Amino acid sequence: MGRQLRVAELIACDDFAQVGCIVGDAEQSELVDRIDQPQIQQGQLQVNLSESLMSIPGVSTEERQNYAQDLQLSVRGFGARSSFGVRGVRLYADGIPGTMPDGQGQFSQFDLSSAEDIEVLRGPFSALYGNSSGGVIAIFTRDAPAQAELDATAEYGSFGMQRYALKGMGQPGGVNLVVDAAYFDTDGYRDHSAAERDDVNAKAVWQLDEQSKLTLIANAIDMPHSDDPLGLTRAQLTAGPAQAGTNGLAYDTRKALEQSQLGAHYERALSAADDLSAMLYGGQRATTQYQAIPATSEASPVDPGGVINLARSYWGIDTHITDRRTLAGTNLQLTGGVSFDDLDEARRGYLNFIGNELGVEGALRRAETNWVYDLDEYLQAQWDPSPDWRALAGVRKSTVDVSSYDHLATSGPSVTGVRYGATSPVAGVTYWAAPGLHLYGAYGRGFETPTLNDLAYRSTDGSLQGLNFGLLPARSDNYEIGAKAEAGQLEASVAGFFIRTLDELAVEASSFGRNVYENIPLTQRKGAELELVDHWGYGFSGHLAYTYLQALTSEPYKTCEVVPCTQIVITAGHRLPAVPADAYYAGLTWQHEPAGVSVTLEAVVRSQIYVNDLNSDAAAGYWLENLHCDLAQQGRVWRVTESLRIDNLADRRYVGSVIVNATNSAYFEPEPGRTAYLMVTATYL
Repeated sequence: MGRQLRVAELIACDDFAQVGCIVGDAEQSELVDRIDQPQIQQGQLQVNLSESLMSIPGVSTEERQNYAQDLQLSVRGFGARSSFGVRGVRLYADGIPGTMPDGQGQFSQFDLSSAEDIEVLRGPFSALYGNSSGGVIAIFTRDAPAQAELDATAEYGSFGMQRYALKGMGQPGGVNLVVDAAYFDTDGYRDHSAAERDDVNAKAVWQLDEQSKLTLIANAIDMPHSDDPLGLTRAQLTAGPAQAGTNGLAYDTRKALEQSQLGAHYERALSAADDLSAMLYGGQRATTQYQAIPATSEASPVDPGGVINLARSYWGIDTHITDRRTLAGTNLQLTGGVSFDDLDEARRGYLNFIGNELGVEGALRRAETNWVYDLDEYLQAQWDPSPDWRALAGVRKSTVDVSSYDHLATSGPSVTGVRYGATSPVAGVTYWAAPGLHLYGAYGRGFETPTLNDLAYRSTDGSLQGLNFGLLPARSDNYEIGAKAEAGQLEASVAGFFIRTLDELAVEASSFGRNVYENIPLTQRKGAELELVDHWGYGFSGHLAYTYLQALTSEPYKTCEVVPCTQIVITAGHRLPAVPADAYYAGLTWQHEPAGVSVTLEAVVRSQIYVNDLNSDAAAGYWLENLHCDLAQQGRVWRVTESLRIDNLADRRYVGSVIVNATNSAYFEPEPGRTAYLMVTATYL
C-alpha cells in the first residue's frame, strides 16, 4: 500500500511493464496487493511462491511437499480444481506470460532471489487479462543499484534441504544488469519425495535515449529429477503420513523438467501525451512424468500409457499505445493494444514398463502434435470527471484456437480442432469520500477455456481417442464493492464479492491417473476479505488478513465415467473442493534497526477443505505458528545477514493440500511437523 503498482501485461503507464493504469497508485488501487522484497526474502527460503503469498487475502497457495507437482494455487476459488499446474489464474514474470494461450500456467521460472516485488490483482478487473484470468500474479526482477554488489547465500534445513545462490548486480557500461543463479536440493519429508533444481535469471536494461528504453529478460530452470510421493488414502494417512502413495515406489513415479525463455520489452515516449510499449518473448519447456498406472491397466492397445512426455515451444507479442489527454478540463487516458500468443506441443505417451521391469519408458502409445494460439484486442479508458471521482472501463476481445494432429489415429492421421471466442467487458468507479478513504465498485465478465490437459482425455481407458473438444469455456460474472483507508500508520481494506460461473470445468471421471473433464451448470462464489497493516511504536508492526469464501454448486448435475457410465448426482449446495471457507493470517514483527535485529511470529489458520465434488471426505482445518529471527551486520565493504526459521512450532500433524477427485481416493498430501532452517547471506558492496 502507498506505492506505485505495476501489474504486468495490459496497459502501460509511467513504469516498465506497468499496466497499473487500471488501478493507479496504491491509494486508488482497489484490491492490488504488493509484496515487497523484504517480505519475499527476509527470513524466507525463497524456494516456493507459497512463502510470499500466505498473507494475501483471497489467495490460497498450499505447499504440497511434492516438487513433481506445482503448488495448489487459487484466487477466490479460481484454479482450485486444477490437477496439473495452475489454471484460472494469469501468471507473469517481468511481463512474460507464465500462462500459455490455452490458460495453463506454471511458475517454476519465478525467481524469488532477485525479485523486487510480487503483485496480486484479484476481482473484476482481472478479466482484462483475457483467458483464465480469475486473478493475476506478477513478479518483477529488481533493478541494479548504482554501486555494484555481489552476494552469496547458503541455506540448510530439515530433511536434508540445502540451497546455494549467487547474485551479481551493477551498471557496467551504462547497462543495468542483474544476474542470479541458485541450486536447490532436498531429500523430502515423505518417502520418495527428493528433488533437485537449478535455475538462473537475468535482466539487462539499456536507456537507448531520452525517449526509449530496452529491457531483456532471460531465465532457465533445470529439474533433472523430482520424485512424486503421490497422494494418500485416509487409511494410509492414519497409518503413516510420511509414506509414499500406492505404487509410487514400484513405478518410481517422478518428473523431469527443463525450461528456458527470452523476452525483450521496448518502451518509447512518442510525444508528451503518447507512449508505446512492445513485448516480444519466446521459450521452450520439456516435461517427462512417470505415473503409477498399473501395467495390467495398460493392456489395451489404445491405452495412452503411464509415461507422459511433453515438448512445448511458445512465443508471443504484446504491443499497446497509451494516450493521455484533457477533455473539457478533465483527465482522460486511453490505452489500446493487441496481443498474440502461440503454443506448439508434441505430446507423447509411453508404457511405464518393459516386460517385468517397472518405472521405465516402454512402447509408444500416444503421439500428437497440438497447437494453440490466442489473438486479443483490448481497449481501456480512465476518466477523472472531478477530484473525487474516477471512472474505469475496458473491453478485451479474445479468440483462442486449438487444433490437434493425431499421428496414431486408427483411421489414419487426422486434424481436429475447436475455436473459442469471448468479449470481456469491465467497468468500475472510485469515490474519494474523505482524505485517506475511498470507496469503489466494479464489474467484470471473464472466461476460461479448457486447457490442453483438460482436453487430453475423452475416456480414462483410451477407448475414446482424441482430444475432448466437446468441452465449452466457462463464463463468469464478477461483482465487487469495497473500501480502502489510511489513517496515520494504519492501512485497511475490506471487500465483498459475488461471482457467478456457468459451464465451469470439473472432473467427470478419474481413473488410472487420468482425468476426464465436463462442464457443470451454475456455481457461485461469494465472500468477504479484510486486511489490516499497522506500524506501532518501539519497532512493532502487525499484519492481519482474513478471507471468508463460500464456493458452492447452485444447480444439481450428474457426473459419470464416460465408458461405462455410472452416474452420481452432485446436488446444489455442495462446496467446491480444495477451497477453505475461512482463512486467517496474522503476523507480528519487532525490529530494532540499530542492532540489526528482527523477529517475526506468524499464525496461519485454515478451515477444512473437501477433497471431491461429492464432499464425501475432507482434510481437517489447522492452526500453525511460524517464527523467524534475523540478524544483520554492516561493515565498510561487507554486509552479512543470518536467519533462523522454525515452521509449525507446535509440531502439529496436518494435511496442507489435497488432490481433487483423485484416483482410488488417494486425496491427501500431508505436511511435516516442526522444521528448522538456517540461512546466511554475505554481500560484497
